[in-house]
Amino acid sequence: MSRRLWVFRIVTAIGVPLFLVLSLEAGLRAFGYGHAAAFTVPCTVQGRPAYCDNDRFTWQFFPPGAFRLPPAFAIPAAKPPGTFRIFIVGESAAQGDPEPSYAFGRYLEVMLRERFPATHFEVINTGITAVNSHVLLPVARDLARRQGDLFVLYIGNNEVVGPFGAGTTLTTRGSSLPVIRAAIAVRSTRLGQLLGGVLRSITKQSDARGWRGMEMFLEQQVPADAPAVARVYEHFRSNLGDIIAVARRSGARVLVSTVGVNLKDGAPFGSLHRADLTRAERGAWGAEVSAGQALDRAGRHAAARARYLAAAAIDDRHAELQFRIGRTSWVLNEFAVAKERFARARDLDVLRFRADGRINSIIRSVAGAAGPGVELVDAEALFADSSPHEVPGRELFYDHVHLNPRGNYLLARALFHRVVALLPEEVRQSVAAVEPPSQAEVERLLALTRFDRRRIARTALGWLGQPPFTSQLNHDEQVRELRREAEGRSESPEQTAAAYRAAIAKAPADRWLHLNYGVFLEEERYVPAAAVEFRRALELLPGNYVASDKLASALAQLGEFDAAIAQCRDLLLRMPYHPPAYLTMAYALAQRGSLEESIAAYEQAIRLHPAYARDAYTNIGVIELRQGRFEQAAATFRKAIDLDTSHARTTDLLNKLGYALTQLGRHQER
Repeated sequence: MSRRLWVFRIVTAIGVPLFLVLSLEAGLRAFGYGHAAAFTVPCTVQGRPAYCDNDRFTWQFFPPGAFRLPPAFAIPAAKPPGTFRIFIVGESAAQGDPEPSYAFGRYLEVMLRERFPATHFEVINTGITAVNSHVLLPVARDLARRQGDLFVLYIGNNEVVGPFGAGTTLTTRGSSLPVIRAAIAVRSTRLGQLLGGVLRSITKQSDARGWRGMEMFLEQQVPADAPAVARVYEHFRSNLGDIIAVARRSGARVLVSTVGVNLKDGAPFGSLHRADLTRAERGAWGAEVSAGQALDRAGRHAAARARYLAAAAIDDRHAELQFRIGRTSWVLNEFAVAKERFARARDLDVLRFRADGRINSIIRSVAGAAGPGVELVDAEALFADSSPHEVPGRELFYDHVHLNPRGNYLLARALFHRVVALLPEEVRQSVAAVEPPSQAEVERLLALTRFDRRRIARTALGWLGQPPFTSQLNHDEQVRELRREAEGRSESPEQTAAAYRAAIAKAPADRWLHLNYGVFLEEERYVPAAAVEFRRALELLPGNYVASDKLASALAQLGEFDAAIAQCRDLLLRMPYHPPAYLTMAYALAQRGSLEESIAAYEQAIRLHPAYARDAYTNIGVIELRQGRFEQAAATFRKAIDLDTSHARTTDLLNKLGYALTQLGRHQER
């Protein structure tokens, strides 16, 4: 057989399938099937071309209905002269949870803006909740095309629980890095999206499972010595190195930060015994721990620690035991011992929501070997130096990893000095002082008022009411401290408003200030003024879905039902999966008298996110009462009662059910 024939056969065997795949992909795109999978997509902001966040980017990494979003942003396509563009890349801690408007990136932005008023700084926060380096590598590849001057990487908390990690519920687990990257590439295509949809249809997988936070991962316990954890470290090292390389090839500098975690006040989320522990050893271990707990409660901490150490001699792999030893050592003023035990408790935690010591070692190693243009910012060491006895706790964190204002300020201040060193010489010499503003000064510019501190603490407190926080050893202490902040005294409304007006006067184009001022005004029932602020935030960034949501709600409260409905429909054109818009629209439709349309909107919200079902069914039942459809109303209220597992609205729902049954002459059925 001739060589030419062999070449023909090989080319045919490869080329024909490839041609068919490419043709199918082109056809799906031509017919508008699927969605763009890039991290940024073209958009227009105030009449100028830009690149905005793609709300469908994480669909390729998360189950349907459970995907995550970065804070809305827009990157001007034409970079204005004199602009220094900074990308913040990372997970929820980088995003700024529980409130992105006070993330460390925002602190940094305000510091730079205040000290270098003649330079335009764009600090673009691209952080996404629950992602890891597998997701952030495509993010970096996209951002590398957007003319960045600096990448700030704050990555590492979710390597185990994030997509393709050893303890994830979001994707498959246990694959090699080439297989993972191939899977991501396939999922980014329209053909991959089609195949995924077909597979979900065959397996009858729901598209409305919704995001349930850290509770989703309760069954994914991964011991520190599991072989899968070693693979996680290998993947993280490769991904982090590639992220840095991508950023450097674009011409940008890179600041790579280690990751801070709450050691002293962040008890482990899950603990396991060593695998070969016998029944007798388990019994002896339990007896020692029980005795130690009793002594702890009696205030006999030295004796308690002795019992805990005796238990550790039997099994030292139990994370909570290490945390108990750390706490008793702390009370006994043996702080070096306490620090070591708290760190060991973190590393042994089998619900691995925090970067462990090995992750930070990898970050230091990769950054150190990356070459010119890459610098390490050691946040772990920074937070230790800023904490009592070098053990970070609640003075810097709201929970296990999310920074409070003090933590965000300290990290931003460290970054500020590095950024200043990267600025052109003429920019540095143009100002008299290059020291960062104080924390108080920055927070005045951010309008971080007491009202906002209480608001953020309430959000964090809501988290602590959910698993796995509720199972932490020191859960009651954490709740007590946050409740003190959430219920603390606020300034007067006039003082809060004045603080916002002063901040906005300094930065009238700051969309976060307008949005948060609107939130305050709405809570104080100055709804017309709130609507003005929400509208201004939306003008500054038309893709700001939070501002769009808030504006629709304000319009509905003002009785401008047609405008509220139009605002909701405009948002749903972009985000047809967004339940809050359906809920606001349903309310406005009902008030306008479009009752059947209202019911349909409520039902759509239920389909998209069952967590809204109780309230949606309640409102549907009320509409059915208005329509005189008492049989249907009774059935709807019963659905709402079944879903009211906390019994927060059971009394009200029973009264409504009773009214419907009375109208049917069946009041005894209650």
